[in-house]
Amino acid sequence: MLINADLLLQYQRCKRRPFLDSHGDKSQRDTPNELLLKLQQDKIAYQKDILANLPYEQPEYPKGNLKAGQAATLELMQRGVDYIHRGILLVNYDQWEDTEPHNQQYTLLSRPDLLVKHPGESRFGDWMYVPASMEMGKRPKQEYQVGVAFHAQVLAMVQGVAPQIGLLKLRTKETTYPVDLLKWSPQMQLILAELIQALESQEGPEVFISRQKCNLCHWHSQCYAIAQSEKHLSLLPGVSPLRYTQLQSLSLTSLESLASTSPSVLENLPGFDNQVAHKLVIQAQSVVQNRPFILPYTLPIENITFTAPIEIYFDIEAQPDLNLDYLLGVLVVNRQTNTEQFYSLLATKPEDEGLVWQQFLDLVGQYPEAPIYHFCAYEFDTVKRLAKLYQTPYASVRPVLNRFVDVYEQLTQSVALPIESYALKAIARWLGFEWRDKEASGAKCIYWYDQWLETGDRTFLEMIQRYNEDDCRATYNVKNWLVKFFLEEYYLRPA
Repeated sequence: MLINADLLLQYQRCKRRPFLDSHGDKSQRDTPNELLLKLQQDKIAYQKDILANLPYEQPEYPKGNLKAGQAATLELMQRGVDYIHRGILLVNYDQWEDTEPHNQQYTLLSRPDLLVKHPGESRFGDWMYVPASMEMGKRPKQEYQVGVAFHAQVLAMVQGVAPQIGLLKLRTKETTYPVDLLKWSPQMQLILAELIQALESQEGPEVFISRQKCNLCHWHSQCYAIAQSEKHLSLLPGVSPLRYTQLQSLSLTSLESLASTSPSVLENLPGFDNQVAHKLVIQAQSVVQNRPFILPYTLPIENITFTAPIEIYFDIEAQPDLNLDYLLGVLVVNRQTNTEQFYSLLATKPEDEGLVWQQFLDLVGQYPEAPIYHFCAYEFDTVKRLAKLYQTPYASVRPVLNRFVDVYEQLTQSVALPIESYALKAIARWLGFEWRDKEASGAKCIYWYDQWLETGDRTFLEMIQRYNEDDCRATYNVKNWLVKFFLEEYYLRPA
């Protein structure tokens, strides 16, 4: 069985995915979504840009013939080629020192983005090679450095000498990041041993739904269905892998058992404190009883948001790769005239961002007393960024920022809801609100804006604008519910 760096990377992100990739029914996989395809295309383009400036060679061999690929790679290494792109290196796992016998034979396949020639002594002569990876991430994450260490260890067995460093090229860094192999090789070997143990298990590792990591996985629907059928605790907001491990140690593996536990049992565990423990228990109670609860550490009632004569609801759509905020959506709700007006401030081309920014300032300036509601910190942070970028005087921006109210912060600090996530969609849908385009999402808007720039088809812009307006209206619904809920709980409920 082949084990490559991608399996190792996926295992660090999700212990279950490599098992499914190796043993699962491929017909049950989800269709790749647009964002995943875009990310793959972006990585290919990013690597091509780097390679365009390097005198590299690539081994030629019949497709799928890995042994021929290794022979072609060794020939390039023997010639002392400066850069080798996507070379093939193969070694048997049982050749590694202290390797325990396994159920089957494993072949380690290394295909580093680059093999870079360095001075040194190897079986090829007075030179050696070090592995280099080109990653789209902004930070030298563990999973990247472990992958480089994997390539380095296989390379050491092929060339007869172990490189001291590996190389990591990140999208946001001009210089190449050195990977300390003395540090990361032992860690890589431990993770590799765990991976093989997982691959040899009968049913694979336990399901654990981690929303950020799982949403782009092609096994997401299958794992999510299992988690729902089991009422798995990973579906409960606030249950991280670390906290789940701690709950398992106390045999708290069901919603009912967690809901009936005293918070004092949890508050001294790693990953918990007094506030987290109380919130997690109440969260479980909310799901079990299917009703909202007020948190014990809630904001003072006078700090809970109120209803104003005129209110503004604000949501942004961005294209991160271009560092561009191209759509500032503003919903103005005038309770005095009983009217609602949505403004879609759209940059149809990236250079119009500054114009849209000024339109936003002019619009909110017409309602100087109106609170500006948004969901999560992105809008607040972006207004500060745009003000700095376009040299807007802080004296003009500060009164605007002082009117911002984060509905997400207000809600999550005051109530627990019977939902799986505190994302805007999950909360608003629990309240009965629906987006007009069922499959629309912030991630799809990134893809749609790229398609607009590429094709000029305004259909993509119209879908983005509808989604953005629905986000503003969803925030409006959530805020209204929060005000009504506290009004009923504190003032209308009989003593």
